[in-house]
Amino acid sequence: MSAEKAKLKRLRRLERLRSIARQSALAEAARAEAALAQVANLQTRTAALIDAYRMRRDATTGADLRQSQRFVAGLTRIADQTAADLVRAREAADTRAAEAAEAERRRAAVDDRIEAARQRIARKSADTAHPAKPASPLGTPLE
Repeated sequence: MSAEKAKLKRLRRLERLRSIARQSALAEAARAEAALAQVANLQTRTAALIDAYRMRRDATTGADLRQSQRFVAGLTRIADQTAADLVRAREAADTRAAEAAEAERRRAAVDDRIEAARQRIARKSADTAHPAKPASPLGTPLE
C-alpha cells in the first residue's frame, strides 16, 4: 500500500503543477482578450474619425480640401493596419483560449486519476480491515 500512497502523493504534486499551468494559461488568455478588446476599440474609434472627417464640408480652399483628403487617406491606412491587427489579436485570443481549455482538461484528468487512486487505497484498506475470506478456518476440525 505504500506504493499506492506514494503514487497518490506524486499525483497530488502533478495536480498542483497542472493547476499552476492552468492559472497561467487563463492569465494569458485574459491578456489576449484584453488586447483584442483594445484593438477592437481602436478600430471603432478610427472608423468614427474617418467618418467624421469625410463628412466635413468646411474646406474653404482647394489646399484645405486636399489636406483633409490626405488626412482621411492616412486614417484609412491606419484603419487597414488596425483591421489586420484585429485579425491577429483574435487569432491570438482564440489560441490562448484553446490553451487554457487544454490546461483545464489536463488538470481534470489528473484530478480523476487522484480520485481513482484514493478509491483504490480505500478499497485496499477496507479489504485489509474486513477480509472477504477468513484467514483461518472457522470452528473446530470436528465440525
